[in-house]
Amino acid sequence: MGRPSLLLPLCASVSLLGGLTFGYELAVISGALLPLQLDFGLSCSQQELLVGSLLVGALLASLVGGCLIDHYGRKQAILGSNLVLLAGSLSLGLASSLAWLLLGRSVAGFAISLSSMACCIHVSELAGPRQRGVLVALYEAGITVGVLLSYALNYALAGAPGGWRHMFGWAAAPALLQSLSLLFLPAGTVGAAGHKDLIPLQGGEATKLDPGRPRYTFVDLFRARDNMRGRTIVGLGLVLFQQLTGQPNVLAYASTIFRSVGFQGGSSAVLASVGLGAVKVAATLMAMGLVERAGRRALLLAGCALMALSVSGLGLVSFAVPLHSGPACLAMPNATRLSGLPGDSSLPRGLAQPLLPTTDQSPRPPVLSASEKTRPPPGAEDPTALSLTPPAGLSPAPEHALLHWTALVCMMVFVSAFSIGFGPVTWLVLSEIYPVEIRGRAFAFCNSFNWAANLFISLSFLDLIGAIGLSWTFLLYGLTAVFSLGFIYLFVPETKGQSLADIDQQFQKKWFPLSFGHRQSLAGIQYSRIEVSAAS
Repeated sequence: MGRPSLLLPLCASVSLLGGLTFGYELAVISGALLPLQLDFGLSCSQQELLVGSLLVGALLASLVGGCLIDHYGRKQAILGSNLVLLAGSLSLGLASSLAWLLLGRSVAGFAISLSSMACCIHVSELAGPRQRGVLVALYEAGITVGVLLSYALNYALAGAPGGWRHMFGWAAAPALLQSLSLLFLPAGTVGAAGHKDLIPLQGGEATKLDPGRPRYTFVDLFRARDNMRGRTIVGLGLVLFQQLTGQPNVLAYASTIFRSVGFQGGSSAVLASVGLGAVKVAATLMAMGLVERAGRRALLLAGCALMALSVSGLGLVSFAVPLHSGPACLAMPNATRLSGLPGDSSLPRGLAQPLLPTTDQSPRPPVLSASEKTRPPPGAEDPTALSLTPPAGLSPAPEHALLHWTALVCMMVFVSAFSIGFGPVTWLVLSEIYPVEIRGRAFAFCNSFNWAANLFISLSFLDLIGAIGLSWTFLLYGLTAVFSLGFIYLFVPETKGQSLADIDQQFQKKWFPLSFGHRQSLAGIQYSRIEVSAAS
């Protein structure tokens, strides 16, 4: 533990394994639902309840988790959440009734939500300015890898007796590995002060816990003191626009678009899930490489611009080539996203899935491949899992081939844009802009709005389509992306290359965050002078 060469890899493993656990737990339900339906005879409403129970636990964690993180510390919160996850996985693996399944899912939802918040904060506080963006973005990459891993395990265990029990049980593996890595890391900013020779920590971060430092209450988040209200506007704006751009619902049409270009039946579902997942992984890795070079603002602005163009393109294409939809067995809350929480993360959520246990991506019940005679098992993650069916007997007309491929390209661009911008950067910014004394509670407060907005967008999807039509719904999402572009340009600062102490000081000086986005170079010069004077 005493060597610098080990600390950064340990931080990276904590971030990656935390995201992997989150993504796996979100996505595994879609592969387990079909065997659960057969073993327990679950009705449609019971399947919806089982999927939504994860959301209940996650919402509870977002309401109380901030206090736990600030009171017990980031490291203890992650270790505690992993213990809770083990209990939830045990309950799911040994479940003999729907009640035990619901309890296990709720407990697992609480655990991954708490862990996601504590993990992003802990890593951001341990890493230096040059590593912070990459390490926090690594959590988002871990989510998508976890989703893809769940695809593979679900498929491999599909025919095994009691295979769904093993599917749930394997979620404990990355959590245990993460706990092992945590044992070799400092407990927090105070513990990190003694390891300055091991990891490039932010200058002055450890002193923030001094008793003489100002104390904050939850109410201070809405006051002008130290510009806390401005910080809350930035945090809430990012998480709300992340959801209001409709990413989960747009991806509900992935299977239909893949079929429209010639991929029929199960192949379209596999490509929609695995293909878009691979695109998301590649885009997230690209974001990791650019977040400390181009900066947070640049990635957010570029991502929102591409999202606005691509989803508007989908809306325009659907005018010429209607994508028909009808509610299937599912219309439920998005029980697995976070967006990306952290996330969600923000993974592709209603990805089309085959009837085999190929898991839909993260936060939405899987949208299964639509076929008129096959009733797909309710996906586990898409808040509004829909059965998307093209007009009966309709095959793609040759004159529409270009439009079909245009829709496919728009979908790919949309997924990539989200994964470059909102997906990883939202949670990175949230982990940077608040003072250390209230960072856990502030992060959890914004995260609760993320889950609530996700739920609202998911539940309103079918009603919105019924009121204005699918094309106008996509165009509305495009307009929202344009508004988010303006919000980011005006209010979201550039924090690239700055220590958490510098970011805090800049926010205290200016209510209008845009101003210090352009003064970043000055902040960097000032920070360098401090280092030089200390050396002398």
